[in-house]
Amino acid sequence: ETVRGEAAVALGRIGDSRAVEALVKALDDENETVRGEAAVALGRIGDSRAVEALVKALDDQNEQNEVLRWTAAEALGLIGDSRAVEALIDALQDEDGDVRRAAAKALWCIADPSAVEALMDHLGDHSAII
Repeated sequence: ETVRGEAAVALGRIGDSRAVEALVKALDDENETVRGEAAVALGRIGDSRAVEALVKALDDQNEQNEVLRWTAAEALGLIGDSRAVEALIDALQDEDGDVRRAAAKALWCIADPSAVEALMDHLGDHSAII
């Protein structure tokens, strides 16, 4: 698992879009650290082919690893594709404050006007993380 996680980190740092398919597959790895590192790497690469898989990771309520959910949100913000806006708006309701914060930041990065109402609703979120 350490090698797989470090490989994902390295691929993200290199930033070559040829790694997207392998990193998307790594989002389903048995190890939660590998899944999180794959999401981070996909965000760094910034290829919109990863949007669907990252949205799935963000939306996966069976995913007990909140790190994957917030790294998926951050990655979606870095990619900047408006196809992620609806899932990011939904993530503003996540029980985990890190996920909500990452979703709000991602929506800021994407800057899609359809997120304005949802973001205004969360101005009152008193979570320390937000």
